[in-house]
Amino acid sequence: MGFNNATQKDVATKAGVSQAAVSIALNPLSEFNIPAHTIERIQKAAKELNYKPNRFAKALRTNRTQTLACIIPDITNPFYPALVKGVQRACELEDYDLVTLNTDGSKDKELHYIELAKQGRYDGIIGVFFNFDSSHFEELAEQNIPVVRLESNARSQAKQSFDNIYVDDHTAFEEITQLLIDAGHQDICMISGKGGPQHLRVSGYKKALANARIQPFVQLEEEFTENGGEIALEKLLIKRPMPSAIVAANDLMAIGCMRVIKNFGLSIPDQIAVTGFDNIPAAELVTPSLTTIDRFQENSAEKAAKIIIGRLNKQIIGQGQTIKQPYKIIRRNSA
Repeated sequence: MGFNNATQKDVATKAGVSQAAVSIALNPLSEFNIPAHTIERIQKAAKELNYKPNRFAKALRTNRTQTLACIIPDITNPFYPALVKGVQRACELEDYDLVTLNTDGSKDKELHYIELAKQGRYDGIIGVFFNFDSSHFEELAEQNIPVVRLESNARSQAKQSFDNIYVDDHTAFEEITQLLIDAGHQDICMISGKGGPQHLRVSGYKKALANARIQPFVQLEEEFTENGGEIALEKLLIKRPMPSAIVAANDLMAIGCMRVIKNFGLSIPDQIAVTGFDNIPAAELVTPSLTTIDRFQENSAEKAAKIIIGRLNKQIIGQGQTIKQPYKIIRRNSA
């Protein structure tokens, strides 16, 4: 029967090996080799005794914190909890702690958290960054602090100093705009926040319209929020009549637009169609339910954390990878 205060000595006694062998077998960073059957015996003894390594002692020995940072631009956006959950799931499996850090999309805050990593606060970073290019992460690479960026495109790098997991926002917005064109819409406007993924999402929308010889109209607002969606549509309506369809840069902005449309007494989608992006939980709950794009953020985030831990444990070596993730249009009742 296991107990909670087992030591390496207890594991060594049960497995019939030296305490040094236990230390080597249970340390994925060890450069010493012992037979596979011995490692298996030690791991079995550790599991039976419910052995938990001393985190503080391990940190001193390895100069590691056993902590990863997940950096996100907006902790209030319902898109990000699933992302954090995916990172946390991978961390728990490998006995890592997780710190979630909110930047509000601010360059100063992004820089602050990068500096903390350089000071040794975190062993690695999974993040969504709105303001940095690859050069900002080269110094982290030199300090062997791995970074995985969750991105909207295949971020180019002078040298592959970090891993990049991305969904192709440009193509996704081209496809969802094409869905509206195929439904017969000829007056399609786009609502978007500024910065971050704005450029790629707007360019995908414009490409679909250009192919159909339809004139684009884009209204930008400061934030990718419900309030941002409301304000953007209200500003748009000062300049021109209500379009027959709206492509919103994310679900929150789409929901804000839907609120304005209902206040005008118009029917969705009969008089105006609306699409979003992210497939947040509320997208299925609003009336009518929102047609949107799911980019499977929890799976991407879990994969990102596994890459970080694999690099820390030297199971993944070499230059950074660029990994494309799938997306899926979710057809509901708003378009």
